[in-house]
Amino acid sequence: MFQRPSPDIALSREEKDRHFENGHDDVETVVGPSVHVEGDFASEGNIIVKGTVSGNVKTSKLLTVEEGAKIFANVKAGSAHVSGEVRGNVKVDGQLELSGTARIAGDISCNVLVVEAGCLIQGKVSMRGLKIDDEHAEKKRGLGRMKRKTSEPEEVAQEEEMEAVSA
Repeated sequence: MFQRPSPDIALSREEKDRHFENGHDDVETVVGPSVHVEGDFASEGNIIVKGTVSGNVKTSKLLTVEEGAKIFANVKAGSAHVSGEVRGNVKVDGQLELSGTARIAGDISCNVLVVEAGCLIQGKVSMRGLKIDDEHAEKKRGLGRMKRKTSEPEEVAQEEEMEAVSA
């Protein structure tokens, strides 16, 4: 008598095509445009956010933040496509794709970063894969801490100043 709704009932045709062509046919959760979720949100399947989430979002698969959607907390995902706004740190194990309408206010950590023109990021971006020689980095840090050599008359003047201050 009653038919069980399809799990992708809230997806537009364009969203369905994008998810299915990328092998993400198991959309588990959709936060609709009029929905406001408060609290941490975790899933093992794909998540599409069209509304607002005020809490950490975590999935081991694909997270899609649609244009106009907002997340006010940290995000952790296997991969992500952001067209909306995230105010928090974003950690993605695989590829993070930021469209031209994306707004990120927080640090980003990912393996692969794809940024479209117009995207705004305020925070630090770090990507895995670049190995810096620790010895070289240590030498470079040490150079910044070297004291400037002063000429003899300057040293005498500095010593006299120190004696005057301590007296």
